[in-house]
Amino acid sequence: MDVTIREAQQQVDEWIKTIGVRYYSELTNLGILMEETGELARIMVRKYGEQSFKESDKKADLADEMADVLWVLLCLANQTGVDLTEALRKNVEKKTNRDAERHKANEKLK
Repeated sequence: MDVTIREAQQQVDEWIKTIGVRYYSELTNLGILMEETGELARIMVRKYGEQSFKESDKKADLADEMADVLWVLLCLANQTGVDLTEALRKNVEKKTNRDAERHKANEKLK
């Protein structure tokens, strides 16, 4: 399923309105986003960091946890009227203008 960010926002909105009944409040979704981010972090520090997996962590799915984070972020964007396609375009432009030479000059990255 190839979708644009805008289409993903629309798909989440349609799912919420037809299957999910309604959006949770923005603050509840912010809390859920933090929870899902923590679950993603747990897998990352075990897979790529020094922590070892607990038995309960071994069935965790990195891609699914990333999708959970994206889902809630899309919900928050829909609730707050943010067009993530446009926001990302502006953010890339900002970073490009701001960091055009900075990273090339960073000795730590060489």
